[in-house]
Amino acid sequence: MNPKQMQQMAQQMQRQMAKIQEELGNEIVEGKAGSYITVTMNGHRELKSITIAPEVVDPEDIDTLQDLLLSAINDASAKAQELAQKRMGPLTGGMNVPGLF
Repeated sequence: MNPKQMQQMAQQMQRQMAKIQEELGNEIVEGKAGSYITVTMNGHRELKSITIAPEVVDPEDIDTLQDLLLSAINDASAKAQELAQKRMGPLTGGMNVPGLF
């Protein structure tokens, strides 16, 4: 393969990666902590919404609410990372490219 072909392949791969990154910004995943808290996040791990069931809001027990929020956010973040790896996997050959996900 000559250098010009390699450069063309690299440019094509860059275009495909940019397209996938754009699509990930439009993809939504949900993280949950039971039926009490739902967090939505896009494929870039940007929080989009948090829904909290009224029955879990207890001024006397803020610790439980905080724990549930952390759990739901971590769940959504893991799903967003999994989505990114799934979409980028064919392009990267399954390699985990630092800074890409």
